[in-house]
Amino acid sequence: MTVNDLLKVEGFSSVVLCEADREIQGVYIGDLLSWVMGRAKSGDAWITIMSNVNTLAVATLADTSCIILAEGVSLDEGVKETAQAKGINVISTPLSSYSAALKLYSVLKL
Repeated sequence: MTVNDLLKVEGFSSVVLCEADREIQGVYIGDLLSWVMGRAKSGDAWITIMSNVNTLAVATLADTSCIILAEGVSLDEGVKETAQAKGINVISTPLSSYSAALKLYSVLKL
């Protein structure tokens, strides 16, 4: 499944879309940035409620396919511009992290 395919699933919408064809190979859920940096795998969709610029740095280091902001969390314009400049896909969902993960599990077929 690609990031673009995920955007066709009800409940997920694009905030920043740079690499729509990036493959989602797994899912990681976490809000402690140092923990995510050491445990998320390349290609994971990362579900979090963190929305500061440090989140973008972690997504780059971990090489995640996208950041999924759960619970309706949004990015401020400065962070959004930085995500665009760094080529980081950011998706939003009103779902909780748990519900978003369940929905991803049902459509990813991992």
